[in-house]
Amino acid sequence: QVELVESGGGLVQPGGSLELFCNSSRRTVITYTMGWYRQAPGQEREFVAAISNSDGSTYYRDSVKGRFTISRVYGENTAYLQMNSLKPEDTAIYICAADRRAAKYGLAVSPYGVDWWGKGTQVTVSS
Repeated sequence: QVELVESGGGLVQPGGSLELFCNSSRRTVITYTMGWYRQAPGQEREFVAAISNSDGSTYYRDSVKGRFTISRVYGENTAYLQMNSLKPEDTAIYICAADRRAAKYGLAVSPYGVDWWGKGTQVTVSS
């Protein structure tokens, strides 16, 4: 079992920045794809970003490209999501995920079948 714990959420004004952190309880997560989904009230969970466990390939949903950056330090069991130029429509619970499949076949495509999820951290973008 892999436990994922998110932190770094909060309230920010439009145009502001936040950095989210996802820390795992198990070092085996360094061999997994890691990523972020988000879920707004009344909406389905949607993919935000993912990063490969091997070559550092990254994947983003179109609406966050150029504003969000996912990263990880290989050898550490932490993933990061730097979010800049935040918009009110980015408001959601951000949920960390880890998956044993390659990102392009799993986590970056669909939430179904993803191995592990965190509980989420709230991000609110409002003036």
